[in-house]
Amino acid sequence: MAHPKSKISRQRRNKRRTHYKAEAPTLATCSNCGTTIQYHRVCPECGFYRGKLAIDKAATI
Repeated sequence: MAHPKSKISRQRRNKRRTHYKAEAPTLATCSNCGTTIQYHRVCPECGFYRGKLAIDKAATI
């Protein structure tokens, strides 16, 4: 098994990890109702996806 020659300091380790951060999801507006939604998701308000009805919200209520 590999064994490090010397200890990696906390500062050096943390410098390497500075780019490991969460990004905010990309948001879009629904073309049908105008609600803010995530890309590639069905609109939770109206049930449309890419201009077509994907989930009939009236029937589920």
